[in-house]
Amino acid sequence: MEKTKLMVAALENGTVIDHIPADKVFDVVNLLNIQNMSTPVTIGANLSSRKMGRKGIIKIADRYFTDEEVNKLSVIVPNIVLTTIHDYDVTEKRHITMPDEIHNIVRCPNPKCITNHEPMHTTFDVIDKDNGTLRCRYCNKEIRKEDIRLL
Repeated sequence: MEKTKLMVAALENGTVIDHIPADKVFDVVNLLNIQNMSTPVTIGANLSSRKMGRKGIIKIADRYFTDEEVNKLSVIVPNIVLTTIHDYDVTEKRHITMPDEIHNIVRCPNPKCITNHEPMHTTFDVIDKDNGTLRCRYCNKEIRKEDIRLL
């Protein structure tokens, strides 16, 4: 059997964000402010994937993500895989999904919601993880994944 070449170079230390939907790669770049990082970054977009058809992958050298950053990722791109690398070895592989509740990450689209008029944190219940549907705990407004806006 003939082996194929890696499309993206190996990473010595850092984090790999894999299984990003092809149309969301640059949303992840913007969300994590990757364009302003000083460490090497490899961004692959529209790569062939048996599971997804087309996907994206981002490799960031010497960078690991906080729980808050992971929660933000789960809202924008649920079902990604975060892999932690140390000395070229995988030390952790996490399948990221939306949590049951989202705190202070998403803006409520209802202009009459109290969270848009008072200095308070937003809270949303995730009512459909597969489709990324949220409900504001204060005004009960439902938001579809494509309409989510981060704070």
